[in-house]
Amino acid sequence: MRFGSIIAFVALCSFTAYYIYEPIPEDIEERWKLMLTNSFFRSLSHLADLSELLGLKDYMGVMYFITLAEKIVPMSDEHIKVTEEQFDGVDVVLYQPKKSDGDTKLRRAVIYLHGGGWCLGSSLMSPYDLLARKIVNELDAVVLSVEYRLAPAYHFPVPYEDVYRVVKHFLHKGVLAQYSVDPGRIAVSGDSAGGNLAAAVSQQLQKEPGQQVQLKAQALIYPVLQALDLNTPSYQQNQDMPILPRYLMVRFWSEYFTSDRAFFRAMMANTHNSPESSSLLKFVNWSTFLPDRYHKKYNYSAPTVVQGEEAFGKGGASGSLADPRASPLLVPDSALHSLPKAYILTCEYDVLRDDGIMYVTRLLSAGVEVTHEHYDTGFHGGLMFTVWPTDFLIGRRMTENYIKWLKENL
Repeated sequence: MRFGSIIAFVALCSFTAYYIYEPIPEDIEERWKLMLTNSFFRSLSHLADLSELLGLKDYMGVMYFITLAEKIVPMSDEHIKVTEEQFDGVDVVLYQPKKSDGDTKLRRAVIYLHGGGWCLGSSLMSPYDLLARKIVNELDAVVLSVEYRLAPAYHFPVPYEDVYRVVKHFLHKGVLAQYSVDPGRIAVSGDSAGGNLAAAVSQQLQKEPGQQVQLKAQALIYPVLQALDLNTPSYQQNQDMPILPRYLMVRFWSEYFTSDRAFFRAMMANTHNSPESSSLLKFVNWSTFLPDRYHKKYNYSAPTVVQGEEAFGKGGASGSLADPRASPLLVPDSALHSLPKAYILTCEYDVLRDDGIMYVTRLLSAGVEVTHEHYDTGFHGGLMFTVWPTDFLIGRRMTENYIKWLKENL
């Protein structure tokens, strides 16, 4: 009996070690902490797949537990006033420095858009709340976090339109005056899908006729910027990396556009481009816009272009592929020249690495001032891993450098 118990214990330990251990690159800091963290994400993803297969709850409905587990009630403190409001019908969380008597100075402002693949996430999560407070305290700035509606309940362009409405509302001179914001010192920022929304808003806002107040800066943290080629070198190199494997990023993209699983399968095979989107593949040709050192062993092959609703799915998903509000890398060079200065953070071990680097290349070629911060040992989501028990040293460095750039450029 004792021998059988020992065998069972050893088997359990072996299975646990096998499940937790992943072949993560040696140069990544705190590798075992990342393996342990990712074992939770993988377990939840497997549970979500099983739940969907059994017809109990859809995949993203189960994955939303990540958001719920981190949600907090944002509270004011001795230095910061926190309020939950609505701007043009969209929920927002506003962080303002508390004023002393007679304080009339105008402050900087950061409009922040959370990540989560347009399907998960909330500005009410503890890492975003902590980040907002750091920005307020260190920049003496107003921070506006946007609670845009999420897919799959609300497909593109709803999340984008929510964000755009908030930004337009906030940039009215009367609203800025109400919150003591300097009209010449406003940035839009976001991570991952939030970086996508921030880039899209920056592009579209400059085209808005009669727009009096423009953004001074855009800060994009490992942004997702294109849906046409899901087989770039970084997608291939990092397809099984923790936190954001290729499968999950492709699932986010497909859910953003449609709930039709045929479209997801086409995106997984990189055969989702229609003749309409194929004409824009030149803007995401990584052999042109990606510096040679990121090509590595990979050779460029243009994504397959196919026809028919069966390949693309229903609900207009193939048409959305060609919309620059979804894929900001698709705009022509002429639309980039007048964009605000940019900060772009990319990570080596991230499927989205090449999206960010290609945008850096294109912005620089268009004459835009760009600060590109690349983390050779970084992984996707690092900026949000600053709260125990998933607090990483690299997350703290990312936060410090990001806020330092805002302080110097806003």
